[in-house]
Amino acid sequence: MNDKVEKDPPAKDPQAKDPQAKDTGAKDTPAPFNWVNARFACSLPNVFKELMLQVEADVKTRNGLRPNNSPYAFSMTEDGDSFTVLLEAEGVHKSVIFSLADHAILVRDQGKDLFEVTLSFNEAGECKLNVQEQERDLWQVRRMALEDLLFRPY
Repeated sequence: MNDKVEKDPPAKDPQAKDPQAKDTGAKDTPAPFNWVNARFACSLPNVFKELMLQVEADVKTRNGLRPNNSPYAFSMTEDGDSFTVLLEAEGVHKSVIFSLADHAILVRDQGKDLFEVTLSFNEAGECKLNVQEQERDLWQVRRMALEDLLFRPY
């Protein structure tokens, strides 16, 4: 009688070289950081365009959350270097305006200045949005500008 027991093959060492793999001499080095493309993406016109797309998505999402037959609606209009988010309800017309300027993105509520967004490109190659001397993400800028308009009771 043959009482031979098969054993599982030994686990492979993840650091060990595969004997059948060819050594090409290439190392797993990351591609060099393309700071020119990253800096170009961190320009006011590009960030403004991305902000506009994200605000448009916010408006669509918020409209989708309205109850059936709600007496209010949100919309967005674009006019060159600015776009406006509008609230229209019975007897109420409110807006927040985003404008692209030479030095910043300006955010106004009914003509009153709310804040400015400036950009910085840091030593880590990251594009940072600055509002009132604090770094912000795009979603935070959108919330600062739109939360009152989109969520105040009507």
